[in-house]
Amino acid sequence: MVSQLRRFNRVVTQRVGALDEHYLARGRPLGEARLLWEIGPEGRDVRTLRTRLELDSGYLSRLLRRLEADGLVTVEPDERDRRVRVARLTAAGLAERTELDRGADELAETLLEALTEHQRERLVTAMADVERVMTASMVEIEQLDPEHPDAQHCLREYAAELDRRFPGGFDINLSITADPADMRPPKGLILVASLLAEPVACGALLFHEGEPPYIKRMWVAKRVRGLGLGRRLLEELEARAAETGSPLVHLETNGTLTEAIAMYRSAGYVEVEPFNDESYAHHWFEKRL
Repeated sequence: MVSQLRRFNRVVTQRVGALDEHYLARGRPLGEARLLWEIGPEGRDVRTLRTRLELDSGYLSRLLRRLEADGLVTVEPDERDRRVRVARLTAAGLAERTELDRGADELAETLLEALTEHQRERLVTAMADVERVMTASMVEIEQLDPEHPDAQHCLREYAAELDRRFPGGFDINLSITADPADMRPPKGLILVASLLAEPVACGALLFHEGEPPYIKRMWVAKRVRGLGLGRRLLEELEARAAETGSPLVHLETNGTLTEAIAMYRSAGYVEVEPFNDESYAHHWFEKRL
């Protein structure tokens, strides 16, 4: 598998021109071209650029200095927070980005023109699959304090989505409590999944004396669904539940959440009699660990 992945990388880097110091005949390597694209018309703070491109701060600084020297970029303190540096494209930088987009489109058309219609469909479908799986590999899951800004973001989005989807809306105050204190050890925990430093999913585990742990507050952002992230979070929560020595784990859900119900059943959960008085629940599940 490692060998296949390395062969794939070699073919792609050569075919897209990543080895050329003058990418798309624009006089600069791919790294600088990608940085121009990532800064974009609106500009972007340097910290976000470093995270999104997974670049060492020293290397990113050198790239930005070269682009500044060419008159394509400015890097200045943010007006709202002088501690934050923001990179913005100059008029020349915007024009260069437009030319890079045009050249990249032409390169893509050249790659496709060399193939039959069937091969084009195979290539584009395979690329979409690779993109999804590679994106999934970039997601990081960590346990956070429930009052951490990323955890709070996820919990707000969780409540907002349920309010949109439930026929009668969702009032978190009418649901079984899962306050920050309940999601902090030793009472519980919350896991947050991040993609390029942006929180995109969460799941909590609540511990009750003499009862199996409860899985609560499962949420995955719409833009990352289909990456298997819900299943990955679920398995991590199950592993944490198993560490307590409990033979079972519990969860309940609303009948509107059909995709969640399908995931739970496919993951080995079986429906049982209600084990709590959650007012929004239609289904109660347990799984033997």
